[in-house]
Amino acid sequence: MNPMEILLQYWPRLLDGTLMTIKLTLMGALIAAAVSPMLALIRVQAPMTAQAPLRLYISFMRGTPILAQLFLIFYGSGQFRPFLQEWGLWGFFRDPFNCALLAFALNSTAYQTEILRGGILGVNRGEIEAARAIGMGRLAVLRRVVFPHAYRIAWPALGNEVILLMKASALASVVTVFDIMGRTRQIFSRSFDFSIYLWAALIYLCITAIFVLLWRLAERRLSRHIAPTQPVGKPAATFTETQA
Repeated sequence: MNPMEILLQYWPRLLDGTLMTIKLTLMGALIAAAVSPMLALIRVQAPMTAQAPLRLYISFMRGTPILAQLFLIFYGSGQFRPFLQEWGLWGFFRDPFNCALLAFALNSTAYQTEILRGGILGVNRGEIEAARAIGMGRLAVLRRVVFPHAYRIAWPALGNEVILLMKASALASVVTVFDIMGRTRQIFSRSFDFSIYLWAALIYLCITAIFVLLWRLAERRLSRHIAPTQPVGKPAATFTETQA
């Protein structure tokens, strides 16, 4: 069976796995994006003693394989089944998709928090002082000055993190979440045609290419107010020239 026949025969399964991969990636990234700004502020402004639990969490998530984290949540939760049942949480943890989503969201939160921390530290201090000088409150400064600039600085790195999360989602198949790789392994076990892995790789490549395009368009929109760099050798317009 040639590669095109394999694709035509099994494309519904591959489409189902593709949708699962996109769902898992987007939900994990969005949950992390909702939590990481607050944690990034703690990392920047809180005393070291208050930061200790957060630093420990970030170090653990960034220093251990996501596969180990996935196993700890999926298989480890079974060790606490009586406690989870008592609290009404067993229904959540016995679902493989929920465990995978939790693992990816926790992992991405750690990375996004550190990326945003760098973005916040990169904001010009003079802009913050200027905002305070005109009477802006603390929340207004964060909303209108700090976070807009921090996200513009951190935007490329955040895009890389989402791409890495999407590729890491292939590990979800080891806990019976049938994403692209899960469906691909199912198809290979029936057809024994290695070309199905090539199609899976091409699907990942297409998803990544589309995401990069959309992310760059968003980046240009975020930076549309920034004047372009003056070309080398071309003098800047003088005040009299601009008034002519």
